[in-house]
Amino acid sequence: MNKLSKVKLSLLLMLVPLMTFASVEEKINSVFEPLVNVLSSIFFWKPFSFLGFEMPMIVMWLIVGALFFTFYLGFVNLRKVKHAIELIKGDFDDPNDMGEVSHFQALVTALSGTVGLGNIAGVAVAIVLGGAGATFWMILAGFFGMSAKYVGCTLAVKYREINEKGEVSGGPMYYLWKGLERQGKGGLGKVLAILFAILCVGGSFGGGNMFQSNQSYAQLSNVFPVFEGYGALYGVVVAALVGLVIIGGIKSIAKVTDKIVPLMVAVYVLACLLIVGVNITEIGHAFSIILEGAFTGAGIKGGIVGVLVVGVQRASFSNEAGVGSAAIAHAAVKTDEPITEGVVAMLGPFIDTIVICTMTALVLIFTGFAENTTGLVGAELTSAAFSSVFPWFRYVLLVAIVLFAFSTMISWSYYGVKAFTFLFGGFIGEKKAEIVYKVLFLLFVVVGSSSSLGAVMDFSDMMILGMAFPNILGLYFLVKEVKLDSTDYFKRVASGEIKKFK
Repeated sequence: MNKLSKVKLSLLLMLVPLMTFASVEEKINSVFEPLVNVLSSIFFWKPFSFLGFEMPMIVMWLIVGALFFTFYLGFVNLRKVKHAIELIKGDFDDPNDMGEVSHFQALVTALSGTVGLGNIAGVAVAIVLGGAGATFWMILAGFFGMSAKYVGCTLAVKYREINEKGEVSGGPMYYLWKGLERQGKGGLGKVLAILFAILCVGGSFGGGNMFQSNQSYAQLSNVFPVFEGYGALYGVVVAALVGLVIIGGIKSIAKVTDKIVPLMVAVYVLACLLIVGVNITEIGHAFSIILEGAFTGAGIKGGIVGVLVVGVQRASFSNEAGVGSAAIAHAAVKTDEPITEGVVAMLGPFIDTIVICTMTALVLIFTGFAENTTGLVGAELTSAAFSSVFPWFRYVLLVAIVLFAFSTMISWSYYGVKAFTFLFGGFIGEKKAEIVYKVLFLLFVVVGSSSSLGAVMDFSDMMILGMAFPNILGLYFLVKEVKLDSTDYFKRVASGEIKKFK
């Protein structure tokens, strides 16, 4: 073991016992609680509440952005799905293109950061708070969110940087800075880029790390009570496994995610389809319940607006459309045509929200848990719904949750390291910045699994939401060039100038 590895191990072992003390947790929470309150007052401010319109600012920001991009680009999310599938199949792949991963690998890496507990626990939360009708608004938010992904991921490839080793750095930090600088708005671009990077680093430690290790351990100890009290040990094991993957960078991450993600999605969707198949004669009734709940909001606080807010909010947590994180993974794709990755990226919200979240909602409806939650919330409710049909399914769900959490952590480590090196690479060097970040990230895996740092995780989750503010603001300025580039690209495809390689 080299000196650096010994230092990492020493830091890890020192942190484990420290974070298991409740008094330490309480002190840390007390520091972050005021910050959580401040962010809540901003993100969940309801500017039109005096008119009886109870919609939080962050939800409005995401909705308006997604709607604008969809209409401005002429419903590209409908028109170019066939081309997205062709690109995923590799029909247009040129082996000589610059980049690190294929279109398929870029998509599954991005999906591994979004497909996960949001689909399992998030849908259950949405239905508990907003009823079955929240599903409709989740689907709609996923549909319009496809356009936001298209814009951001196109720009991520267009403004990425590739070093002499062929390693790619891209995402909102780069297109906000360089794109706005081209328009003579360099000062604004720098502010937005730095703000995004700070929020991304914070979000990677919380929602992309601590929350994942915390919830996966909670499910493990729930299914196997013998593991209760061993959160720190679980965290060390998971941190070691995560460390083995993230040391190799995006290529190593992609090699893992392009195997894990299709497998876990297939297993989860298959289980959903089994329950849907058994109740296939009730499918029409299930969708009528969803539609009725969406447009009446009966019995839900805030009525139809309340249901809409819950649906859009949970969809945003699930697919992160407009947040900008996935653009960092998509930037690493092997292509010389930025539009191609924008097209591929649209499939993310479709798979994540329209397919997987809808499947979860149908299972909850068919099993009766959408109307009678029996006091359960989150993953516990989804687990109870599946287990009511298949008693053994809680073990399958445990494996799914652990894999979802693992894949989410390795993807978010990549997002975080790119944001961290963007902020500090110029001061301490990119390699040192990467090492510092990865050590911190692995420490937070242990913190999350062995602690109940509620306020810390709430703060970090809000930082993920906060990423949407600088990102969408920048996209408004840059979307015109995406439209021009789209027109040019699809003209060349139609004329045969851009040919299939397969």
